[in-house]
Amino acid sequence: MTKPIIAVVGATGAQGGGLVRSILSDPDRAFSVRAISRKIDSPAARELAGKGAEVVFGDLDDPASLERAFKGAHGVYAVTNFWEHFSPEREHSQAQNIADAARRADVSHIIWSTLEDTRERVPLHDQRMPTLMQRYKVPHFDAKGESDALFRGLPTTFLRTSFYWDNLIYFGMGPRRGEDGTLNFLLPMGEQKLAGIAAADIGACAFGIFKRGSRFIGQTVGIAGGHLTGSEMSAELSAVLGEPVRHVSMPHAVYAQLGFPGAEDLANMFQYYCDFNAEFSAQRPVALSRELHPGLLSFGQWAALHRDRLRASLRETS
Repeated sequence: MTKPIIAVVGATGAQGGGLVRSILSDPDRAFSVRAISRKIDSPAARELAGKGAEVVFGDLDDPASLERAFKGAHGVYAVTNFWEHFSPEREHSQAQNIADAARRADVSHIIWSTLEDTRERVPLHDQRMPTLMQRYKVPHFDAKGESDALFRGLPTTFLRTSFYWDNLIYFGMGPRRGEDGTLNFLLPMGEQKLAGIAAADIGACAFGIFKRGSRFIGQTVGIAGGHLTGSEMSAELSAVLGEPVRHVSMPHAVYAQLGFPGAEDLANMFQYYCDFNAEFSAQRPVALSRELHPGLLSFGQWAALHRDRLRASLRETS
């Protein structure tokens, strides 16, 4: 009997890759997996093929390629990557292409990886937070939240993700050694808690949703591996790195001026985390995330698992 196919957008990325690995390692073999990539001959795509995934071409800017990639699939995991192009309009267009292709392919279950539209709580006229690109507060949130409407009427689970702990390694947000030799961890959250997760666990949680059939269709599901303050994260990093790590905060307006690509966007994001901390965290319960994925990592476990990469990132930036 043919197993239901899950088509995974962004299969060689952090979220999609976690889902592909979860499907392939499932002892129940509940699904087969179709890994969608623009670069089907890349080392990452070849690795997935070698592990048993069906690798097919799909480009989020090419609707016809998505319809071909989704054909015959039971489920689709849909994710877009703002940081690839920094264009909320393009991200919205890509979400439209995914939704249209899933509709034409008559997919039974879509998981749309999304975030809040921050303008629902902070309208553009609200001066508490700068408006960016003329029509956004947090562009990489707002584009996804605005795109939720494209999936209404489709059998969709809206999966709200959390801050990637992997940003500490791959996005330059980890500890930095100061002039006095001390390791400083910059997180502009004061003593507010940050909802975070290991990037690979997002895909694993999505797998848990797919395995539960229609239970979460039509629902918004938020996930996190933990809610920690910067001081608590610094304590975990200190234990893993074997030397003290000091949490450093700063005003969001100052963070926005740090000059790296996306600094203003991230400054507004951290402000949103702080201003609506209780609501944001409550919508990302760790207990439900662990129900979906019993192997969910805590921050300390994630840091220990990536000790060598964290240390390597220190050497690269010291």
